[in-house]
Amino acid sequence: MGPIQLSMTVASSQDFRDRLKKEYGVDVSLCYQCGKCSAGCPAAFAMEHTVRQMLRMVQSGLVQESLSSYSIWSCAGCETCSTRCPRQVDPAKFMEALRIEAKKAGLVADKNADLFNDLFLNSVKDTGRLHEVGMIARFNILSGQLFKDAEHAPGLFTQGKLSILPHKIKNTEAMAKIFANVQKKRGGKS
Repeated sequence: MGPIQLSMTVASSQDFRDRLKKEYGVDVSLCYQCGKCSAGCPAAFAMEHTVRQMLRMVQSGLVQESLSSYSIWSCAGCETCSTRCPRQVDPAKFMEALRIEAKKAGLVADKNADLFNDLFLNSVKDTGRLHEVGMIARFNILSGQLFKDAEHAPGLFTQGKLSILPHKIKNTEAMAKIFANVQKKRGGKS
């Protein structure tokens, strides 16, 4: 019996799997599909493909399909999957890597989730903490949903849950260093 031939799809996607390992520290070849990641995922109900299935897609060479999936935008980043993984694959880091790669490739499946993520991080970058009112206003304007959830605002204001003005942390230099390090790791992209 001769050597086993890999399918063209798997062989042609080896560069992507190598990049995941080198740039993000995620080795998808370690996953043996036990399913513990998906069994514990609190966002699995909202995904078209579970974390386990996403890992298998990349293992099988279905890179474009995985980058185009809504599932990577449904991931909450809670790291339950990574905690449960017996092989230290770090599925949460894998899902984040897919989001970054999808943005680089222009394959963002859920534009509103991507917008929300960016606005959230920009709010934290600017003040050191989340300013909900500013982020919600920006999201509603940029997503074209001007009055989305507006009926909740009066009650949240009267209960003291929302603040009109942002509150800054004391050590903004530390926050700037964190974001600079992340930007450096992502190759200059924030």
